[in-house]
Amino acid sequence: MNTLVIVLSLLAGAYLVAVLEAWLATGRFRLAAPAWAAVALLGRESIVPRTPDRIFFETAPVLLLVVALLVSAVLPLSPGLIIADMTTGALFVNAVLAYVPVALLMAGWGPNGGYALVGGWRFLGQTIAYSMLIVMPITAVAMRAESLLTTAVVTSQGAVWNIVYQPLGFVLFFTAAMAVSFLPPFDLPTAGGELAGGVEAEYTGVRLGVFRLGRMVLVVSLAAVTTVFYLGGWMGPVLPPWAWSAIKILAVSSTMLLTGHYLPRIREAHLLAWCWKLGIPLALLNIFIVGVMVLIWP
Repeated sequence: MNTLVIVLSLLAGAYLVAVLEAWLATGRFRLAAPAWAAVALLGRESIVPRTPDRIFFETAPVLLLVVALLVSAVLPLSPGLIIADMTTGALFVNAVLAYVPVALLMAGWGPNGGYALVGGWRFLGQTIAYSMLIVMPITAVAMRAESLLTTAVVTSQGAVWNIVYQPLGFVLFFTAAMAVSFLPPFDLPTAGGELAGGVEAEYTGVRLGVFRLGRMVLVVSLAAVTTVFYLGGWMGPVLPPWAWSAIKILAVSSTMLLTGHYLPRIREAHLLAWCWKLGIPLALLNIFIVGVMVLIWP
């Protein structure tokens, strides 16, 4: 039952994120826009390139969607509303996210097309940039909770949320989450103005629909991770716990989209330089600060 509720919640959140993304792209708020777009994709012919790596080509969109769904498996939306309360839940999130670049590289290699291949390799460079900024803030979160249980991470924020306790870690993780979901300004793998869709360029019809659904679900899942790790999860007054989780997840998803909408696209070389020269030292500083605070202010 929990699995069904969480999956349906993710799909509903993905739909709302698609509505907001369409609004930012066109300037028109249309609640039915994603539904009409989905119908159009389902009715369109799924064209296969002439010489694809068929296994990679067919598997990539499905893998991206599966990864996006698996991220949410260890995230509690309310006390008791969780699919798998694993003792290594926080580590599981990082392990699952490692398959996002695998899916995008498969999507780039599979069609045997120039634009898609460039997009896939761009995301590989982006992965090298953000990967440590996913792991290191999670380390600091686990230090404070003294556990990798995601439910323990939420309950450890009863006195003060982690966004206040470790704001530097929040900023780093939020930035890395946007890079994982290749949202602007980290949308080099798709880069509509340069690569005609990049890793999406050779996909049409149902395959393209699955790929875009996977991306939207990934955005919502990463917003849920941010909510659990930094915003107190289900905690909040008056409203039921699940309502607070929903509000926070939608707020984080909206912030991710709005932030990227107003920033210029960042080249992968510049992203690598900033993450390794500035991001990793700041992440180490965050771990040190949290370690000192845990000793002084448990």
